Amino acid sequence: MLQKDLLCLKDLAKEDIQALLDRGSEIRDLLDSGKKDFDTLKGKNITTLFYENSTRTMTSFSNAGKFLGATVSNLAVASSSVKKGESLIDTGETLDALKTDLIVIRHSVAGAPKFLAENVKAHVVNAGDGLHAHPSQALLDMLTMQRYFGKIEGLNVAIVGDIKHSRVARSNIYGLTTMGAKVKLFSPYTLRATGIEKMGNVEICDTLTDAIQDADVIMGLRIQLERQQQGLFPSLSEYFKYYGVKESDIKNLKKQPIIMHPGPVNRDVELSSGVIDGSNSHILDQVSNGLSIRMAILEAMLKEN
Repeated sequence: MLQKDLLCLKDLAKEDIQALLDRGSEIRDLLDSGKKDFDTLKGKNITTLFYENSTRTMTSFSNAGKFLGATVSNLAVASSSVKKGESLIDTGETLDALKTDLIVIRHSVAGAPKFLAENVKAHVVNAGDGLHAHPSQALLDMLTMQRYFGKIEGLNVAIVGDIKHSRVARSNIYGLTTMGAKVKLFSPYTLRATGIEKMGNVEICDTLTDAIQDADVIMGLRIQLERQQQGLFPSLSEYFKYYGVKESDIKNLKKQPIIMHPGPVNRDVELSSGVIDGSNSHILDQVSNGLSIRMAILEAMLKEN
């Protein structure tokens, strides 16, 4: 990778994405064989800086660094000097002074990782910023598809749920269309994103049936429960009735798609429990692939040539 930072998949060429996916797949095979001790990044110093809650992303980045032999520090923002009024740049400069080689940041404000990257010497990886981007999530999603189908090009991917507020949807659209997949989107009108169809080979569907009828992959998105207070949909039960993916929606499809979700899943809201726990579900596989793709990302950015 030639860039100093990984902020958005829009910044990566198809060849860069493919190289990360291929290395991520190699690492997944090694992890599945029981290997956890890689010395690729021995002597490197990584800090995770999360201004929003996270389980999967922070833990997988932390484990990724440790498995690669790096020293990893997880900065607890709630108990750090940020709570005393320290600015993002001051925090970044402090981490630079502590010889940090790479910062993994999640922030509620879109553009915060880019702002940090422009003001620190350390490499910066965006682990989710506002409604903007979540590049490592899209990469692990694509790795899951590639390992199952053997390719991404030509796949039909249906993304269903809160498109408007989803950085996961945006990053997947960039990545999937760059790699030659077609994306269909379905959501309530109040959760649609204006202009998102201009991002690539994207189709906005008016019904769930239209979105999933020829899908190789159905990806649910988390309904952010705080949005319900804004009147964007009447109730969770009504959302599930009209927009949630159920066993009855997929059982008669011409081909059986794999089921994905970035997590955490609200059961019987975005997906029925039967779909989540069914034989086509790859949700836990995504978590495992998240570890291997994040190892590939850290290795690509920090490995000495």
